[in-house]
Amino acid sequence: MKTLKLIVACFLVSAYSFANVSSIEKEALIAIYNTTNGSEWNVTWDLTTSVDTWHGVQVEDNKIVEINLQFNNLQGTLPSEIGNLINLRKFNLGFNKITGELPVTIQNLKELTSLELYMNALEGNIPSELGTLKNLESLKLYSNKFSGNIPTSLMELTNLKELLLGSNFLTGTIPNQIYALTKLEKLSLMDNKMDGEIPVEIAQLENLEELLLSTNQFSGDLPMEFLNLKKLNTIMVSDNNLNNDFTTFSGNNPPDLIFMELQNQSATATMDIEKE
Repeated sequence: MKTLKLIVACFLVSAYSFANVSSIEKEALIAIYNTTNGSEWNVTWDLTTSVDTWHGVQVEDNKIVEINLQFNNLQGTLPSEIGNLINLRKFNLGFNKITGELPVTIQNLKELTSLELYMNALEGNIPSELGTLKNLESLKLYSNKFSGNIPTSLMELTNLKELLLGSNFLTGTIPNQIYALTKLEKLSLMDNKMDGEIPVEIAQLENLEELLLSTNQFSGDLPMEFLNLKKLNTIMVSDNNLNNDFTTFSGNNPPDLIFMELQNQSATATMDIEKE
């Protein structure tokens, strides 16, 4: 009898350990595989094996919670089925060759804390639907081909710590509502086609450490209120249409000298500022 109980117990443990994720989530992964030329990935998937053995896929309690396929030669578009991965917390497809637009079905991923699609060729507007992903802490869409304005809905992502949208083709102004991103530590909009004045509301982001706005068409003055950002250690605003030219500073405290006018409009320097 004890032997029988042991066999049954082992069977149950084994069945639980190798239980499959839902067919809907598995089909979503297969859709990603098919639309991004999965057979040519650097590390491909054996679709006949259990999902939890697939490269870059993390499964917890029979739910897909993480996909990390950076540097894996994904080529093609993202399918609308990604919206069925409703338990996903981290999604990283950085450094690939993904084209097309970002499916609006991504708004279904309410558990997402990190969305990293940098260094691809995604195009079109940044979907305003991203503003519904309230748990997002990191949004990295830099080095793509996104165009249009920054959706004001992104200013509702109050848990964001990183908003990196640099090296795209974004236009328009920085939303004044950016003051709502009180947890923001890194903001990069560099190398776009944005214009207008740099909003003074950025000075309300007390946790800001990096502010990268260089190589745009921003005009007006750099707000003096930025001197109140005690955690700011890197700021880049060169190569804009500001009234004064500024150096690039990197240090431990916001330097007062940031407002020093430079004689050479294209001058960019890096200075280390010691703690006082």
